[in-house]
Amino acid sequence: METLGQLWNTMLETGSDLVPIIALLLFFQMAVLRRPIPRWREMAVGMLFVYLGLGIFLYGLETALFPLGKTMALQLTHPQFVFGAAETPAGARPLDYIWVYIFGALIGFATTVAEPALMAVALKAHEVSRGAIHPFSLRISVAVGVAIGIGLGTFRIVTGDHLAYYIVVGYIFVILQTAKAPRFIIPLAYDSGGVTTSTVTVPLVAALGLGLSSTIPGRNPAVDGFGLIAFASLFPMMTVMGYAQYVEWSLKRRKMGDIGADLSADPSADPSADSLEEN
Repeated sequence: METLGQLWNTMLETGSDLVPIIALLLFFQMAVLRRPIPRWREMAVGMLFVYLGLGIFLYGLETALFPLGKTMALQLTHPQFVFGAAETPAGARPLDYIWVYIFGALIGFATTVAEPALMAVALKAHEVSRGAIHPFSLRISVAVGVAIGIGLGTFRIVTGDHLAYYIVVGYIFVILQTAKAPRFIIPLAYDSGGVTTSTVTVPLVAALGLGLSSTIPGRNPAVDGFGLIAFASLFPMMTVMGYAQYVEWSLKRRKMGDIGADLSADPSADPSADSLEEN
């Protein structure tokens, strides 16, 4: 009965979040555009599926993934696991928590690959670019960025460094990359950084940060427990633009290689050879 009660409360909260969105769409369709709703039966069924899917999905996050992420953080930082002792020794070093960084990077990669918002953006990018942008490659590049960001963010929590230093330096790199990256990838890279902070990634990443800051001595959950999501949004912009720069560089290199092969097969095709013969 308790489980059903929690599920009911989650469904009610989900419905209260969806009603304003549906009402806004209906208002503009009927009052502003003054046109009938196309295929309203199919849309009604689709909205029902969205409501049921979101409600059950959020209930699963709250009862499974969120507690599991916090539990894993507590266990990975427990002195018995890290140092084999009941308490953290005075000479603890950041490298002693290497498993925390690995876990943070892997959980960031896994949650990003499974992120529904990223899937939607990747599919739309593939559609708009007429197949030039592969959805899986885009998802992997974003997931790698999140993995790097979460791994570095957990390191910051362990060391207690100021969050602003990492964020400022990171955005300086983003600005420099923006000046050199292909123009078509820049808006997509910026959007890819934003879609990582969605329904799957945020609960686990937030639980990981709070768990770490609650267990490591000298850390305050209110100060050090947050900030991982900023890393998860920042580094995907770098990796997506970096991936586009690598593809552009490899294409130019392949093109130059093809030109070189053609010239070696037919020296008369080289304009410089003609000028030398004239001289």
